[in-house]
Amino acid sequence: MLISTGLVLFMTPGLAFFYGGMVRAKNVLGMLMQNFFAMGLMAIIWVTIAFSLAFGNFGDGGFIGNLDFAWMRNINATTGNEAFALTIPFVLFCAYQMTFAVITPALITGATADRFKFKAYATFIAIWLVLVYAPVAHWVFGGGWLAKLGALDFAGGAVVHINAGAAALAVIIVLGKRKGWPREGMHPHNLPFTLLGTGILWFGWFGFNAGSALAANGIAATALMNTFLAASAGMIGWLLFERIKDGKATTLGAASGAVAGLVAITPCAGYVGGMAPILIGLAAGVLCVFAIQLKFKFGYDDSLDVVGVHLVGGLVGALLLGFFADAAVNPAVKNEGLFTGGDAKLLWFQFVASAVTLVFSFVVSFIIAKAIDKTMGMRVTEEEENEGLDYSQHAETAYSFGSTGSMDRL
Repeated sequence: MLISTGLVLFMTPGLAFFYGGMVRAKNVLGMLMQNFFAMGLMAIIWVTIAFSLAFGNFGDGGFIGNLDFAWMRNINATTGNEAFALTIPFVLFCAYQMTFAVITPALITGATADRFKFKAYATFIAIWLVLVYAPVAHWVFGGGWLAKLGALDFAGGAVVHINAGAAALAVIIVLGKRKGWPREGMHPHNLPFTLLGTGILWFGWFGFNAGSALAANGIAATALMNTFLAASAGMIGWLLFERIKDGKATTLGAASGAVAGLVAITPCAGYVGGMAPILIGLAAGVLCVFAIQLKFKFGYDDSLDVVGVHLVGGLVGALLLGFFADAAVNPAVKNEGLFTGGDAKLLWFQFVASAVTLVFSFVVSFIIAKAIDKTMGMRVTEEEENEGLDYSQHAETAYSFGSTGSMDRL
């Protein structure tokens, strides 16, 4: 679990490279900074109050935790906590969950690329962690009402991906479109960065999913294998769609497909077996590459396809768990899937959990974003957007050329 905690934390720099390679050169530091900054701010807010709101009063079947663990109270190195993890120290459980709290708001940055004011971003994620992430985490991970209902989410399909994807959609509606989108081409400036980030994410996801077993056991091993297979299948599904549609298989498609598969297997990783992860990954690869086209139809500027990959991928995984959940893989499965001997009960629970998470996250995130926009403003000025976030927000540039040190602002 110590290693898994480090692996999940490593995913946030991986996400920074994944997103950073896809933005234009004048915005790469802004993207890297937003992701890196989350590791600092979210960690402090987590141990101050958010962990307690997520996991306090564990198993109450309610909507929010209490303040028993606020300010690191009662968080110690004692093992054998029946409510949380029998085999690891409680402080390690807190640290492991903290890495989830770091990367979830960071996921939103891909949708808001090129135009989110840094001060507004910092304010938004600070409020969002407390008002949105912590309650949803309590509903599912903290033994709240969705867990009591019977919904399953092994490592965060709803808590992380649907939650972040819905929030991203709300924020970009408030932010508006990038200047020139979709008329002007806004091509990735460094696809090797994106592939590097994908590799780091894939590597870290083993800690994300296998680590969610909270033990070195057969369920963890199954989750690891399922994670690998779903990522591979997601890549193949996305590339096949590209090849059929456009006649080419792209490196960006390979990266995006792998991530789509990883997203979709997240809620299922420790609950399914056999060929299920391959089918889930394939479905995610095809459905997500289709979903990213919807932004052009409906006119929302999801810059790096957070809605198309994380919201849709999370929904795909959460709902397909209602077909493939298998008690032979994990005894925690009380209602098996439609394809493994069960009825439609689990599918209904998964639908309810997904829908409630989506609506709650979207509505509260929209309110937070609107409030920030009315007070400090969410968006950089047109001049700052033209200049790029690197210089306008951080007074730095990622790349300098020539004796003058001037930057080629592509």
